[in-house]
Amino acid sequence: MRATLDHVGIAVKDLAAALAFYRDALGLEIEAPEEVAAQRVRAHFVPVGESKLELLEATAPDSAIAKYVDKRGPGLHHITLRVDDIAAAVAQVVARGARMIDHSPRDGAEGALVAFIHPSSAHGVLVELKQPPARGGGEPGGARGRQSAVQRFPLGDLELISLCDGFFALDGGALFGTVPKPVWERHAPADDRNRVTLSLRPLVVRGARTMLIDAGLGDKGDEQFRERFAVDRRRNLDHTLAEAGLSPDDIDIVLATHLHFDHAGGFTVRDSSGRLRPKFPRAQYVVRRGEWEDASRLNERMKWAYVADDFAPLAEAGVLQFVDDDGTIMPGVKVRRTGGHTTHHQMIAIESGGKSAAYVADLIPTSAHAPDAWIPALDSYPLDSLAARKRFAAEAVEKRTLVMFEHDPAIAAGYFHDDNGTRRVAPAHGTNL
Repeated sequence: MRATLDHVGIAVKDLAAALAFYRDALGLEIEAPEEVAAQRVRAHFVPVGESKLELLEATAPDSAIAKYVDKRGPGLHHITLRVDDIAAAVAQVVARGARMIDHSPRDGAEGALVAFIHPSSAHGVLVELKQPPARGGGEPGGARGRQSAVQRFPLGDLELISLCDGFFALDGGALFGTVPKPVWERHAPADDRNRVTLSLRPLVVRGARTMLIDAGLGDKGDEQFRERFAVDRRRNLDHTLAEAGLSPDDIDIVLATHLHFDHAGGFTVRDSSGRLRPKFPRAQYVVRRGEWEDASRLNERMKWAYVADDFAPLAEAGVLQFVDDDGTIMPGVKVRRTGGHTTHHQMIAIESGGKSAAYVADLIPTSAHAPDAWIPALDSYPLDSLAARKRFAAEAVEKRTLVMFEHDPAIAAGYFHDDNGTRRVAPAHGTNL
């Protein structure tokens, strides 16, 4: 890990007095303030050579900065180290026994991705790791806290390639269930409509055949759909497949974890005549039979999540294969029913060369959902989710399973570990393609 000093954070109580000193007495230039709504703070950056000072002004009495000032008074709050790859940096410090405050990187000021190291591991200093937003083609629109790079993870004789079909957003309460907002928002800041950004990460498994697991949203949604879910597909599955050296014609098998719109939307496309057809023309699409039947006879609670145009054309095209039980789909790749999110939701267990990985889909949608009780309100059967999570987590720790996250906007994969009785995720560092 290469780190450079980015800035020094200073908590202020009287902003006018602070500006009188830094701007008027020292003659420093003060940049326009930036609101960081999730942290209830206003940041004023002061360039000083190649680094900056950050004057932190609380915007609410319950913010961390307000509590800090009330307890300790104004003064030095933290130092920030700039890194190129925050997931790798967090993994490195965790591997060396450091205690993290943020086990999953989150949104910070200036469009950056940040994670704090606990002062107890840094000799009494609060240390912030910061990855600036990518410029140019790396991030969609320079969006905050979003990592869309194609990443390769070798696993024995198999190759796992994490792709990206863009980003969308869901209500934070629906996503985190009974977890209080002040707790979950530390990991996943919400927008002004209480929506949390999620990624769409289909996974390619290359071995005896080339398999694609799930396919993101696709592009069939109308403007109302895109606005409702804050869809951002300026960088999408077509782009990331190409970066991985693949095209839709190269896919032999498309495997569905379930048929919700954010997983199966990319299964079909409209041709120039407006007719729906399979997006992957040479592939056989593998779906659990019970999931297909449930998706085809919708109930009132879940009809919003299924879109027939995503999957019905597969049957008409004769490319559909059903599985009824857990089993092997291709060498090294097995399906395992978890239930919980939907009755027949399934995860994908991958093993090769004595190593294991798992594509857990909506059983554990993001790294923030690693603790057992962090179950989405969207799960149809939360107690089934809880039981399946416990079984999987125990196995993942024992086998050191690489856990692939489908919806984490910042972390494509990681390893479970125990931190004083709480399950955490140490991000895994794949090779960017």
